[in-house]
Amino acid sequence: MDRIPETVDTPDVLIDRDVLGRNIERMAAAVRAKGMALRPHAKTHKVPQIAALQLAAGAVGLTVATIGEAEVFAAHGAQDLFLAYPLWVGPRQAERLRRLSATARISAGVDSSEAAAAMGERLGDAAGDVAVLVEIDSGHHRSGVHPDAAADVARAAVRAGLRVEGVFTFPGHSYAPGMPAEAAAQEQQALERASQELRDAGIEVLRRSGGSTPSALLTDSSAATEVRPGVYVFGDAQQLELGRCAWEDVALTVASTVVSRHEGGPGVPRRIVLDAGSKVLGTDRPAWATGHGRLLDHPEARITALSEHHATVVWPEDRPLPVLGARLRVVPNHVCITMNLVDDVAVVRDGMLLERWTVAARGRNS
Repeated sequence: MDRIPETVDTPDVLIDRDVLGRNIERMAAAVRAKGMALRPHAKTHKVPQIAALQLAAGAVGLTVATIGEAEVFAAHGAQDLFLAYPLWVGPRQAERLRRLSATARISAGVDSSEAAAAMGERLGDAAGDVAVLVEIDSGHHRSGVHPDAAADVARAAVRAGLRVEGVFTFPGHSYAPGMPAEAAAQEQQALERASQELRDAGIEVLRRSGGSTPSALLTDSSAATEVRPGVYVFGDAQQLELGRCAWEDVALTVASTVVSRHEGGPGVPRRIVLDAGSKVLGTDRPAWATGHGRLLDHPEARITALSEHHATVVWPEDRPLPVLGARLRVVPNHVCITMNLVDDVAVVRDGMLLERWTVAARGRNS
């Protein structure tokens, strides 16, 4: 993307079609070379056209965050969907899962005997139509059970009439400086240990699912049969600062306009203000991040503050301050948030607008 298309008003989300395609093909080839399956997490993009590109590149299916996301992608032809979170299934969720399982292969996470029992009871005679994977805590300490407890949950799922396919984990602690390799090692240990617990209980392990964008290419095929990265399709400021992508790998930016500029003075920084704030960039900022996002063409600049519709950018002393009306490309810290804040995105190539894609699964949070 050499420039922002003239037909795009700011702020707007831009997807570089060529970089997107390159990212999709590269991850697919790398995972295939490691002897694993790729099941990308579609919550990152929420766009059926991008899911179709991932599947065409060899993905075995999609990972989703919610039943609502699964419904959207199933309606657009996805045939294998994994809800990679522990579900608590009530009557309405059960009915939705029954409808989904009639059109696509559905699997879901579970991390307690109680949730397994509730899922089996609510699904009734359709319990065997939804496969489950036991979630394992491999060090992120969000959801998931200790590997030693995996068999207890799996046995409860079997008693509930559910079809247990294996185990999965989310090495979310890979999203920190210096942590991807350690998180991948812990992931391997947890999956191996939990898998052995299931086998010792007489339960066949068909799938061992792991991998996040920072750790996916570090995941060992001896421990995992599939990985579930999501952010890799776009890249973002977090991945840049973690060293898990390069500037040329960033496919998603937010087009913005300089609406205010100040040369600064004693104790006052040189700065510009952009018309892209938290309502398009999101507010996700880990403690280690150097700002609220980055500028694709000006890596030395830092976004130091966000309001709802504006971003304050401190500008390097040795670089010319952009003029009013200049249009700049912002790299959000966390693209998953940005994609859930907009209705559609501009797909561009070499500064030209190709088309617009609807963010079809936006807001499908349940």
